[in-house]
Amino acid sequence: MDGNSLERKRYAAYPEYTSSGVEWLGYIPKGWNARQLKFLCTYNDEVLSESVAMDFEIEYVDIGSVSASEGIRRTETMMFEKAPSRARRIVRDGDVIISTVRTYLEAIAPVEKPPENLIASTGFAVIRPNKYLHNRFAAYCLRAQGFIKEVVARSVGVSYPAINASDLVNIKTPEPPFAEQATIANFLDHETAKIDTLIEEQQSLIRLLKEKRQAVISHAVTKGLNPDAPMKDSGVEWLGEVPEHWEMVPLKYLCSFSGGGTPSKDNLSYWSGGDIPWVSPKDMKSFRISNTQDKLTEKAVEESSTNFVDSGALIMVVRSGILQRTIPIAINSVRVTLNQDMKALKFNGRMKTEFAANYILGNVDSLLLEWSKEGATVESIEQEYLSASLFPVPPCEEQDQINNSLEEQMNTFADLEENSVEGIQYLQERRTALISAAVTGKIDVRDWQPATEQQEHPAEATA
Repeated sequence: MDGNSLERKRYAAYPEYTSSGVEWLGYIPKGWNARQLKFLCTYNDEVLSESVAMDFEIEYVDIGSVSASEGIRRTETMMFEKAPSRARRIVRDGDVIISTVRTYLEAIAPVEKPPENLIASTGFAVIRPNKYLHNRFAAYCLRAQGFIKEVVARSVGVSYPAINASDLVNIKTPEPPFAEQATIANFLDHETAKIDTLIEEQQSLIRLLKEKRQAVISHAVTKGLNPDAPMKDSGVEWLGEVPEHWEMVPLKYLCSFSGGGTPSKDNLSYWSGGDIPWVSPKDMKSFRISNTQDKLTEKAVEESSTNFVDSGALIMVVRSGILQRTIPIAINSVRVTLNQDMKALKFNGRMKTEFAANYILGNVDSLLLEWSKEGATVESIEQEYLSASLFPVPPCEEQDQINNSLEEQMNTFADLEENSVEGIQYLQERRTALISAAVTGKIDVRDWQPATEQQEHPAEATA
């Protein structure tokens, strides 16, 4: 059963329906119309002149900052003289912006109480409802899945499908009586706000789980599993005390380092038909790596600066903007090669690779500061600081115990996070279905009234 069917089971339908003659709308309530959007709005009304002064600040919104489910997620403050040439569309409160390029991204959002200097990319069509179209109803209607699919279906192009704004406004949309549009918008404001609150609760839980997971890892790899173990000063200020029987050893005495390189992209014999995994930062999305997006041939390895790395090494990103936030690491379960932004650490018998990985995962913020140049923006890990960094070294048997304990706990965290992610997905699907059902008249909300606090929380009200 689809989401719309679920909503129809929960809410009543209209007494009578009639064919809209529009495939994505189907049957609509009697008394509603289906009209081309251009009769219900104007579009792209205001554009910055080519001769406008350059020395003023704008808030710029581009396609990558917008989604149908989240709206305008962020804007970028910049001087107009440094803005992209596509920063031209002026938007106002009550407008709806719709991406006309890369339409599969579903970059559609209402504009609500924007700053006066909000400027949108020319990759958007700016829809401005007229007196026949309630602006908040329009904001929901133009994000209905049927309308989005119609926009995508009418787009032209493979890699970057696009639609002309003039073609977009030819799409027929539902037109209930104006007062009814307002009621539907009020209903959806209320109901989607409740769903959004539940989504935020799940997102907060995921954030807490990530924080708890890192704290658990950090404690295990710096304090051990025995709470009664005698402790000693580690000699590292941020690390504090470690178990007395642990050693503190510079990383360079625990492993060997190797780097990588990029064979010439112009030589097809290096990249075509190869089966040797070539790890780059874009592949660092899981704790274990067995496959990569790009593959090399044997000839590429022989004739370039990249090298083979046997399985079981700790692969680390050492140069990337992502190092401002985290340290991407992974353990390769197959033989791989690396690009020049990576390092492979092959550990000797004194340290288990998994323990070193857990130590890094549990102490990312402190290690980022320790491994980067003082006062510099963190975009690279300095080999000198990395190799001299003191690592705690428990006996190997104890390292195995810690690794096994953490693996068990991480599986529990992963299950909890997966449940939350699935919950968010369900809530988002229900939100989408509710919007589509309401704006197309599949459910009748004309008599809807917001529930009182006592109706929504009866147990609390009578406690």
